[in-house]
Amino acid sequence: MNNDELYIKRCIELAEKALGKTYPNPLVGSVIVHNGKIIGEGYHHKAGENHAEINAINSVENKELIPESTIYVSLEPCAHYGKTPPCALKIKELRFKKVVIGAMDSHDKVNGKGKKIIQDAGIEVVSGILEKECIELNKRFFTYHEKKRPYIILKWAQSGDGFLDKDFKPTAISNSLVNQFVHQLRADEHAILVGTQTALNDNPSLTVRNTEGTNPVRVLIDFDLKVPNNFKLFNDEAPTLVINTTKEGAENNIKFIKVGKENFLQDLMHALYKEQIQSIIIEGGTYTLQQFINAGLWDEAVVIRNEDLKLENGTKAPKLDCLTPFKIKTIRDNTISFYQPNI
Repeated sequence: MNNDELYIKRCIELAEKALGKTYPNPLVGSVIVHNGKIIGEGYHHKAGENHAEINAINSVENKELIPESTIYVSLEPCAHYGKTPPCALKIKELRFKKVVIGAMDSHDKVNGKGKKIIQDAGIEVVSGILEKECIELNKRFFTYHEKKRPYIILKWAQSGDGFLDKDFKPTAISNSLVNQFVHQLRADEHAILVGTQTALNDNPSLTVRNTEGTNPVRVLIDFDLKVPNNFKLFNDEAPTLVINTTKEGAENNIKFIKVGKENFLQDLMHALYKEQIQSIIIEGGTYTLQQFINAGLWDEAVVIRNEDLKLENGTKAPKLDCLTPFKIKTIRDNTISFYQPNI
């Protein structure tokens, strides 16, 4: 790994500290290097606050070293006025010696413009360093802007014999450590979705209880509004979007969004895009999950298995045809398999 890659890797590590907290902005880290020594670091903490480059610049004690320094940033510096001024202009103004960029920003407000501002100022720019890793870091942001839909993660827990519950009643499948992992997964993503049946059977609150983090936006698919309004999904711990066929409007933290049944998944994607939801975990049940699988509408699947548990009868787990996991984690008596669709 050369020096440029080493510093971009550090940018990625810094950026990851804010996972789940920067919506609708991307995760970005930045490092400033003078004569082979890091003299400044920063990352974007949350939307509306300073961008990574500004935090890195502010952390440099001796600002006189900046014109002889290289600034590394995991994503192309922004070129537009949002809640903060463009970082590309700040880099130009401070006359950095060189700029090294991980991935270019495909968002139409940036898309090469940041790099151009810096190059036009006569500053050397290198881009595409650890590009794959930098794109992976912002897979949610890129999917949202390029595909006009959230990044979709399917998630379920099943017994060794392939059931989600015993005799159609809620059944504990995963162990306590895995439950902690699931809550971290929720904290890292923007939203979480369940269907009517899961809501009625389990009365879930879909919040982050066993870890530090922000509660995701809850999305309930409930065409005929069958879920009673005293259910936990409707408490004030997080905003809830209710996707249904009859009602529009908002009441406190609950928003009703009306869709048609014919192009349901398409309408759902459009509604979530409009709500600026960048990533979503589909937690079930089987019918809802299988719809996404059959439509090829997913980016990642997380399947928890308890091989020793045999439930014999109940809701059958969804089918991911013949896919091989790209990663497997074992936590005590549970395994967590991670899948990606064959594209």
